[in-house]
Amino acid sequence: MYKRILIANRGEIALRIIRACRELGIETVAVYSEADRDALYLRLADQAICIGPPKSIQSYLKIAHVIAAAEIGNVEAIHPGYGFLAENAHFNEVCRSCQIDFIGPTPEAMELLGDKNRARDLAREAKVPVVPGSDGLVSDEKEALRIAHEIGFPVLIKATAGGGGKGMRIAANDLSLATALTQAQTEAKAAFGNEGVYIEKFIERPRHVEVQILADHHGNVFHLWERDCSTQRRHQKLIEESPAPNLPDKVRQQICDAAVRLVKKAGYTNAGTVEFIVDRDNHFYFIEVNASIQVEHPVSEMV
Repeated sequence: MYKRILIANRGEIALRIIRACRELGIETVAVYSEADRDALYLRLADQAICIGPPKSIQSYLKIAHVIAAAEIGNVEAIHPGYGFLAENAHFNEVCRSCQIDFIGPTPEAMELLGDKNRARDLAREAKVPVVPGSDGLVSDEKEALRIAHEIGFPVLIKATAGGGGKGMRIAANDLSLATALTQAQTEAKAAFGNEGVYIEKFIERPRHVEVQILADHHGNVFHLWERDCSTQRRHQKLIEESPAPNLPDKVRQQICDAAVRLVKKAGYTNAGTVEFIVDRDNHFYFIEVNASIQVEHPVSEMV
């Protein structure tokens, strides 16, 4: 059990971590940018350290500043929360190289599952259904057209790195595919520094169902059932509901079992979320893994 940890985040998630640490008798060190100087969570932590100017790229995303605060705070571990550096494998490695535990999965598991193309390959190995599409990354228009004709239009071009709808385009025919491919590659490189994209069949009007999982360091993995997050705007979730309404119990169990198989195959530890889409016939397909606790986790906690 840790005696003192640093929370590399702010706001709601920082408050929740502080609350949990208090219940466990663990001291907390909070960090803040100059814009958050008067934030409530700072009053509840045992120590608060400023890590930079208001812009997050100069504070919460500045790895050197977070590590320096951890050394000043004399902590044993860093909890990244969600967002910011929570799914940054490099930050994960830096923490461990500085003899500070990273509360989350290993850098290797995080990097593996953070690459959507590699995660799809892993899902296939774990016998988890994936949306029909390219076997790897697609780099040129000729290859993209061949794959699109094989699986049928419409198709979805997706960035292998990052998320949030960036580097994602729908193509309904040959002409739009060429434009969409270029746009997706350009946007992905600008947003994530990685222009790699792959193609998959576009599932029209799907439901979006995600499974909350927890895994320890002894190979034990279990799920906390599913959440339905189909109500979205521009690929950003607006409403989370659990249990997922009108989902057959057999399909519900199959989805949760698939999430557990995938996480075990990846050697993943800690909290995470496995995301799926479900078509009109209740066939489900793996999308991605969020390798950290999520903002939606309280919905599962309430259940």
